[in-house]
Amino acid sequence: MNESDLLKRIKSNPEEFSVLFRLYYKPIFGYILRRSGNFDEAADIASETFFKAFRYINRFSYKGISVKIWLYRIATNEINLYARQTKRHNSLFERFLDDEMEKFSNYLEDDRREYETELQKHGQYLRVLKELKTLPAKYQEVISLKYFEGKDNMEICEILSVKEGTLKSLLSRGIEKLRKNCNPL
Repeated sequence: MNESDLLKRIKSNPEEFSVLFRLYYKPIFGYILRRSGNFDEAADIASETFFKAFRYINRFSYKGISVKIWLYRIATNEINLYARQTKRHNSLFERFLDDEMEKFSNYLEDDRREYETELQKHGQYLRVLKELKTLPAKYQEVISLKYFEGKDNMEICEILSVKEGTLKSLLSRGIEKLRKNCNPL
């Protein structure tokens, strides 16, 4: 099924959003986790990302970007918003009924173990991530999307709404700063 058909199904039956959620939750969550470095924060940000996507899916229409790119944009904005705020949002978890919360918690706990095991295996990755978090957000975004998410330049340009020359400059400068931070003389 293509995205256009899925969007039509979601717009006529909101329960179909679960298909979109299952397709893109893990890559979006992984992106957020690698940006935040904290499972609990990533879970909160991911929940807000998908809540906003659910809330505004009826307004989405193809204008040269896919739903996946749209979700990455929402996630990027939520990461930046979360970083700017001192007070945390109420998360989507608080909106669940108790029985739904238990099911969702079990699902997240499985993911949590999987992602935490992956993070523990990569000590060098954690050091790079720590240094990456010290860089300005504009460098964090492009480096994360390029090297952690495996996005090509055109996708990154679409996600961040920047020109390719700007992207290349941000990548070059960001990597240079990250190298200096990781390998001090």
